[in-house]
Amino acid sequence: MFSGIVERQAVVVSMDRRVGTTCSLKLELGGSVKSVNIGDSLCVNGVCLTVRSRSEAKVTLDVIAETLRVTDLGALSKGSKVNIERSLRLSDRIGGHLVTGHVDGVGRIIERSRMPDGSLKVWVEAARRLISMMVPKGSVALDGVSLTLVDVSQTSFSVCLIPHTLSLTTLGHKTEGATVNIEVDMVAKYVRKYLEQMKPRSRSSDNRGRRNSSGS
Repeated sequence: MFSGIVERQAVVVSMDRRVGTTCSLKLELGGSVKSVNIGDSLCVNGVCLTVRSRSEAKVTLDVIAETLRVTDLGALSKGSKVNIERSLRLSDRIGGHLVTGHVDGVGRIIERSRMPDGSLKVWVEAARRLISMMVPKGSVALDGVSLTLVDVSQTSFSVCLIPHTLSLTTLGHKTEGATVNIEVDMVAKYVRKYLEQMKPRSRSSDNRGRRNSSGS
């Protein structure tokens, strides 16, 4: 579990395809590698990955086919920068919101506009199934960054990035047309699942009621 508060950016050393479509992702962590152990979870651009090996200032993680299908990690190459967050401790403050690192889909940046207060407003185009679980002032994670939703339309949504976020994360240099990994709020997913399960029950209850009325 993560909070969406990015600790630093790391540089991709290599992205090698091994068995089948599985990739071996090697990252340069610098001094931060001392606090990372084999088997630890790292949030890489919003994706929860497990550390397979560690050497000097580098870590290696496996990216399986399902992760490549759902996220944009497959587009990474040598020299790419990624957002990094270590998993939470139970005693940690949650500065953002609860982020699982299980990406729901990929969105595309369609507009960036500088605001008078120095922030950057970013519009992201996404699938309707994802947007249906978003509300203004709700939470969303983009490339692992916890953000507050500003506007929500049928096909896109917007967030505002403060200068600190722009300087610390990869969102600061992603331009229009770039992709982002999206994780919608965990509570919203459970609520939607519950409502979907309730629909058939409601219809069957109505049908039973109509049959009982016609038979009396």
